[in-house]
Amino acid sequence: MKTNKRIYSTLLATAIVGLSGCKVMQPVKHASSIKAPETFESQTDSTGIGAVRWKDFFKDPNLVALIDTALLNNPDLKMAVQRIEMARANIMIAKGAMLPSVNAEVSGGGRKFGDYTMDGVGNYDTNFSENIDANRRLPAPFMPDYFTGLRSSWEIDIWGKLKTQKKAAYTRFLASEKGKHLVTTSLIAQVARLYYELLAMDAELLIIQKNITLQQSAVENIKIQKEGGRANELGVRQFTAQLLNTQSLEIQINQRIVEAENTLNLLLGRFPQKIQRGVRLDDNLSERVQAGIPSKMLTRRPDIQQAELELLANHADLQAARLAFLPSLNITAMLGFNAFKGSLLFNSGSIAYSALGGLAAPIFNRKVLKAGQKRLEAASIESLYAYNKAILTGFQEVSTSLKKIDNTKKLSDFKKQEVDVLQQAVATSRDLFLTGYATYLEIIMAQKSVLEAELSLTEVQKDQHLALIELYRSLGGGWE
Repeated sequence: MKTNKRIYSTLLATAIVGLSGCKVMQPVKHASSIKAPETFESQTDSTGIGAVRWKDFFKDPNLVALIDTALLNNPDLKMAVQRIEMARANIMIAKGAMLPSVNAEVSGGGRKFGDYTMDGVGNYDTNFSENIDANRRLPAPFMPDYFTGLRSSWEIDIWGKLKTQKKAAYTRFLASEKGKHLVTTSLIAQVARLYYELLAMDAELLIIQKNITLQQSAVENIKIQKEGGRANELGVRQFTAQLLNTQSLEIQINQRIVEAENTLNLLLGRFPQKIQRGVRLDDNLSERVQAGIPSKMLTRRPDIQQAELELLANHADLQAARLAFLPSLNITAMLGFNAFKGSLLFNSGSIAYSALGGLAAPIFNRKVLKAGQKRLEAASIESLYAYNKAILTGFQEVSTSLKKIDNTKKLSDFKKQEVDVLQQAVATSRDLFLTGYATYLEIIMAQKSVLEAELSLTEVQKDQHLALIELYRSLGGGWE
């Protein structure tokens, strides 16, 4: 009667655990994400520059060679490759959890039973039996135990928990690949950005050197005019101060060039050296600035794809955490040789085997499982927010780049006109000075203004190139 009651209690407990897992068996519902707009700044074209291969997008052969070097040697890109290998190893671990584990074992030990225990009395009495031969007599008082063979354990994935964990591992592997693509697009954009910054600084350096030559000539002329009584020492000092200021700009720009070259060399994975580049900042980028439709960007931009895959992986982890509340079916088995005498270990009579299967459900450790589930629920919601943020960031970057390209083009036209007008003003001020209708201070101000305008025009032209590069990156271009 007591035995039946014990069996009934066990079955009842199992049924309660099973019923509590009915809700767990339901798949995790994905939280909704934000809805992306259907167009970029009212652009409805179906293709964009993000689909252009980077070797076709960048026309400068020097830049193409630098990007090739960066893709081969960049440390961040190499680390991203290793992260992919780690994610691939996690897939193998998840696959292995679904298969039986088989271990080869060689063990030995022993025990001395108490004289007044059931085992001690039984072993003592056995040795007096006439039914056993000398090989079967038990050693006394110490009982050795030797085993060599195989032991196996296997959790049967009856609820799909292990399969879900495998799915999470595989999804994270795909996310790690998207992470590599993200590093690639960012790297290409960084290299191109630094390259055009160097070209812009080269252009600024030429402007400064040209102005130094003109100002040196102006200093010599004002000295001659002072000797002829047509100028004074104040004029000489003003022109000399302007020359010294421009010469200091040359030193500053040279230092900026060194810093930019060293930063670029770091991206290329090599020690500081001279960067081979073109001679001028010209318009050698793609003329196409179409952004394409948003759905194309969502499938091309690596950070959005990575965030989406991380979201799916966290959902799979959460489902596996819920399935952990259900009973697990475990099978253990053993096959080998077992004996209490080493000389008899490999005797045919020492062959031993066993098999055991059973259901086990968590009862007193459910708080630990619930805490793990809560943590994964928070991680899942966080990944949703990260996905939404990636989409918002993508649209913000594309919109900003489109506006910047349009505005820098307009600004460049105005700056070109400003430079032309100021250059004419410099020539006019010199003529007026020679005829006595202008002072040397007016010449100095005119020269200073044209220098600032030329440097500003170069900066705007550089920004125009950088905006197009940023648009290319923000549309997911470059990783293919």
